Amino acid sequence: MLVLSRQKDESIIVGDDVEITIVDVRGDKVRLGITAPKNISVHRKEIYEAIQREKHANEEKQV
Repeated sequence: MLVLSRQKDESIIVGDDVEITIVDVRGDKVRLGITAPKNISVHRKEIYEAIQREKHANEEKQV
């Protein structure tokens, strides 16, 4: 895992076309802005995991 320190309005570039910007920091919460092409899905981890569980459940029903 790469760990970076950033301050408000600073960014991190992932690959050639994904930019993550620190929008706000309040206490222990950080707000991120993510700019990515439309063909790249961006989800919170818990949402991504729920999508994966649903896909897996649908695959099992088809078998």
